[in-house]
Amino acid sequence: MKKVSGNIFLVLIYILLYAPLLVMVFFSFNEAKSTSVFKGFSLKWYSELFSSANTINALRNTLVLAALSAVIATLIGTAAAVYIYYCRSKAWKNTLDVVTNIPMMNPDIVTGVSLMLLFVFIGRLIGAKESLNFMTLLIAHVTFCLPYVILNVLPKLNQTDPHLSEAAQDLGSTPLQAFFKIILPAIMPGVMSGLVMSFTLSLDDFVISYYTTGSSFQTLPLLIFAMTKKTVKPDMYALSTLIFVTVLVLLIISNIIQAKSEKKERVGK
Repeated sequence: MKKVSGNIFLVLIYILLYAPLLVMVFFSFNEAKSTSVFKGFSLKWYSELFSSANTINALRNTLVLAALSAVIATLIGTAAAVYIYYCRSKAWKNTLDVVTNIPMMNPDIVTGVSLMLLFVFIGRLIGAKESLNFMTLLIAHVTFCLPYVILNVLPKLNQTDPHLSEAAQDLGSTPLQAFFKIILPAIMPGVMSGLVMSFTLSLDDFVISYYTTGSSFQTLPLLIFAMTKKTVKPDMYALSTLIFVTVLVLLIISNIIQAKSEKKERVGK
């Protein structure tokens, strides 16, 4: 009975989580304008969605922002993870671990408001015409993506044999060559997972973006929010469906990379 009741409870949880998403996907193919009565299958709203200049511009902005923030966060996060791993002071290492976790535990609205205040303060100090713009948004996205990259790379570093780098240096490699030829390939699954996760987080972020962007730059989540202030049309469902599918595919890719990495580790042992 405990097992059956547990399975029923689990099914109910999944229904609550995914039923709204399935309803959204279902009505994105509705031929009629109604968002409550399905009158036939059609790709009309997807066609209308991509014929909108505002939507295409927001999509381009979102992809550019997500790609740049993911790459920058991955580079900085990987370097930070390597530094933390090789840090000899245990107290300093523990401090860095705590500091890394704080942005993840902090509510998004607190992060967004604090970054906005910082950018406005710096903008006024340097006499900038606009305190909030694309660069402030990019910095904000890199900031909240960094901890996820670090926490994806650090476990891979801990699983790597520390003697491999020493052996490579004994054979004539410089520390830098040993890192790029030995350590980096070993931690690459963690780096790629951090990259995919950063891209995903940046892609659908709204709260932090809302507080740190200027009027000249709009992302898809911000565009969707603007749509909700008016009459909700199925093209919004279509837009949300595309975002959901994109995030789902990226998460599947990330899980596949992680599974292959764990399989190689088991085979190696």
